[in-house]
Amino acid sequence: MATSSARIYTSSEARSSILKRGLIEDTTVPPHVQARIDEMFGEPTTPVQCVQNILRSVREKGDDAVQYWTKTIDGVDISAGAEVSFDTIQNSLKSVSPDVIEALRISRDRIVTFHKKQPVSSWFTNELGGMVGQAIRPIERVGFYVPGGTAPLPSTVLMSVLPAVVAGCEQFVVVSPPDRQSASIASVTLAACAVINELGGVKVRVFTVGGSQAVGALAYGTATIPQVDKIVGPGNIFVAIAKKEVFGVVGIDGIYGPTEAVVLADQQADPKLVAADLLAQAEHDFMAVPILLTDSKTLAEKVQNEVDIQIEQLDRKEVAKHSMEHQGGLVVAESLDECVDLANAFATEHVSLSVEKPWDLVGKMKNAGGLFLGEGSCEVLGDYIAGPSHVMPTGGSARFSSPLSVLDFVKIVSVVGLDAPAVREIAGHAEKVARAEGLDGHANAAKMRKQFEL
Repeated sequence: MATSSARIYTSSEARSSILKRGLIEDTTVPPHVQARIDEMFGEPTTPVQCVQNILRSVREKGDDAVQYWTKTIDGVDISAGAEVSFDTIQNSLKSVSPDVIEALRISRDRIVTFHKKQPVSSWFTNELGGMVGQAIRPIERVGFYVPGGTAPLPSTVLMSVLPAVVAGCEQFVVVSPPDRQSASIASVTLAACAVINELGGVKVRVFTVGGSQAVGALAYGTATIPQVDKIVGPGNIFVAIAKKEVFGVVGIDGIYGPTEAVVLADQQADPKLVAADLLAQAEHDFMAVPILLTDSKTLAEKVQNEVDIQIEQLDRKEVAKHSMEHQGGLVVAESLDECVDLANAFATEHVSLSVEKPWDLVGKMKNAGGLFLGEGSCEVLGDYIAGPSHVMPTGGSARFSSPLSVLDFVKIVSVVGLDAPAVREIAGHAEKVARAEGLDGHANAAKMRKQFEL
């Protein structure tokens, strides 16, 4: 009998294997990827070293380096120009099915509606004397990384760019890797940019470049690709490392690793739906993380059987099998409470609560990028059209970070406008603290305000 792609673990086995977090720098890439890296550099090279080498060359050589690495890694020549013309972007609406365009527009409108509800506003108060408060300012130039080497992801365009549009950003620069066969970005991805341009006052620029070289180009700027103030969006392990490396030169939304999902299910869950949700995650890429947490061994066994049946129907079954076998699994815990504890400790990107009473668990879920309540509100709907951005924290970073939102695209500027009585009241206290710190210049500046008059 063939071995199942979905192994069943006890909770203790899972804690020491598939639920054990490591550093992004220590991530092991698939053997064929590592072999390709070593071949490119002519010696054993870690993913971090690979990214550092690429970023250094982009910083020093600009477009020449971007073109070299795109040719070397993607097999595509972009020397004639990486930017996609505005007319090509708009004409993509004619080459994509009207049904798909309609779905993209509906998704666009739902995402905009959701993000307009997020509380981001300037405020001022006179409670501290005079006027103090905060002024909200949008980030001017934002770069968006949109994966697309093995499958087009128009949804990521919508989910990344639209919160920035709502925030009031001015410049939008999308980078996405070219398809090897067509040497271009998929029309459906360009169509997602086009439906955003329909909002008015928005013009999304698109460049046919991906990987670490795209991150470097956005961070440092080249003759053709503009430097941005912040880079957002998900990507593979090399994109994640590159974002970490350039942080400080530019802002980033987070260091996103491979996509990951936990389905937390009780014995009432439908094993067919659970298996389908796991495989929807598993087919993303070879390093995706699809995990079931359940208190029912019977359900785990039924899901295992369903995974083996459904995986054979997938066009990307080899990808799904690899991720299911190497990062995924079915974990049988002693109770639902232990499942919740395991999920909180793993702090995963997506948590689907496929239980009889999902709202009973919402208050217990402390660490998750997104919660999907019940078998109807599946993660796939969140990926495409529910409303919140599907760009969410991975790698355990849900312990301290949040999904992409309007807040990622604004800056808070503190405003201090004290009146004279307030200045006189607090200046002496500032002087005392300054002298305690041994900063006489600070102390003198505060002392001079003790008799301040407007």
